[in-house]
Amino acid sequence: MNQRCAWVNSPDPIYAEYHDTEWGVPEYDSRALWEKLMLDGFQAGLAWITILRKRDTMRLAFDGFDPDRIAAYTDTDRERLLADPGIIRSKSKIDAAIGNAKAYIAMRENGEDFANYLWAFVGGEPIQNSYASLSDVPTKTALSETISKDLKKRGFKFVGPTIVYAFMEAVGMVNDHETGCPRHAAVKALAR
Repeated sequence: MNQRCAWVNSPDPIYAEYHDTEWGVPEYDSRALWEKLMLDGFQAGLAWITILRKRDTMRLAFDGFDPDRIAAYTDTDRERLLADPGIIRSKSKIDAAIGNAKAYIAMRENGEDFANYLWAFVGGEPIQNSYASLSDVPTKTALSETISKDLKKRGFKFVGPTIVYAFMEAVGMVNDHETGCPRHAAVKALAR
């Protein structure tokens, strides 16, 4: 019987919509990848549904997750963000987003495209996993540990191996839809 992945366990329709339309779809746009990595960092210690519910407000508060604008944030911007109840108000996560914007820009100024950088870790193609149940899916892998270490070396924060693996799943670097989920085959067909 085909059913959604077991992690789609919230009655909130936003969760099912995210699973059915976004999660696992290969993303190749550098700015969109950076935004998703930032959102995964903000999720640390929280349920993903919390991020989904706040995502639109966070996009507004963080200037559309434009790294150039965020890198220029001042203490006034930090205070504005810390006072905004519509976002995750964590000083360390806000500071990480600002620092991560600067790291992203440094890569770009060094001639490195963020999308090409990330996709090179998987040879430019999504890894197609075949997990039958949620209990089979790892929370981190040797590859997510490698990417995490490399991102940290470049100055990124809130990019531990578990966050990086969740990000890899979200942006389609790995297809971790359960094999009984209708999205497994659909996402597999989207691979370049």
